[in-house]
Amino acid sequence: MKITGLHFLLTYQCTFACDHCFVWGSPWQTGTMTLADIRFYLQQAQDSGTVTSVYFEGGEPFLYYPTMLRGVQLANQMGFSVGIVSNSYWATSLEDAVAWLGPLAGLIDDLSVSSDLYHYSEAISQQAQNASQAAEQLGIPLGFISVAQPQAEDAHDSLGQLPAEAGVMYRGRAAVRLVPQATLQPWDIFDKCPHEDLVEPGRVHLDPLGYVHICQGITLGNLHQTPLQHINHTYDPQNHPINGPLLAGGPAYLNSYYGLTPKAQYADACHLCYETRLELRERFPEILGPDQVYGVGLEY
Repeated sequence: MKITGLHFLLTYQCTFACDHCFVWGSPWQTGTMTLADIRFYLQQAQDSGTVTSVYFEGGEPFLYYPTMLRGVQLANQMGFSVGIVSNSYWATSLEDAVAWLGPLAGLIDDLSVSSDLYHYSEAISQQAQNASQAAEQLGIPLGFISVAQPQAEDAHDSLGQLPAEAGVMYRGRAAVRLVPQATLQPWDIFDKCPHEDLVEPGRVHLDPLGYVHICQGITLGNLHQTPLQHINHTYDPQNHPINGPLLAGGPAYLNSYYGLTPKAQYADACHLCYETRLELRERFPEILGPDQVYGVGLEY
């Protein structure tokens, strides 16, 4: 495996508790990287010899702005291409947006702003518009990330990274909040993972506890126990307890492989996979975690 992109989940906390959130982000979530963590993870990224880009996201990374800014500076100094994903809650006016983004000018190669009807009352919020204008003034490339409402005709499938307008993936909070609005389908048709490359993912997510996620809630190891370079070299997708069955026959096969009893219908492959993983967590606590990604201890 060759990991080229490392996406830091700087924090699980967020200003919102969106219905579609993969990681159950909310103001009440716990887990945030320290500067010492960031230095440690960046050094591992450099030592891996394969990572070329680093993103800071969450949750909402701007909640810990000084830590995020220092992390961006360090990543830039180490030669990584750097990006940020944010909901732009901080862009309350154009002047404010310029103030927030100014220190990042010349340091980041991409700012991705989430704006849709889960975050705001309009698809492209005033905050997102302010952030876009400020980024243009400062020469920061900016793009929008939007997730359509359930059953929206203009939603598109995605692979790994969300396109400009993506459909709901029914995992995390969406598996609880949005499934009642979805059109359900027979469980046994979900015979592949449509969103993640489980063999050569390219980019992975790194959470505040050190877990490396190939998909949110499916981990390949913890950087406090196993160096990223070692994970790169030793990952065996076919023999991974979760990814192996997923590659062999998708979420349907994962469910039957471990002798579980599925419901008759699910919203999509992510829904079946997520609910299957919930049942398997006690068997694979080091792989199917941490608690934050499964909403443990949170009101949804």
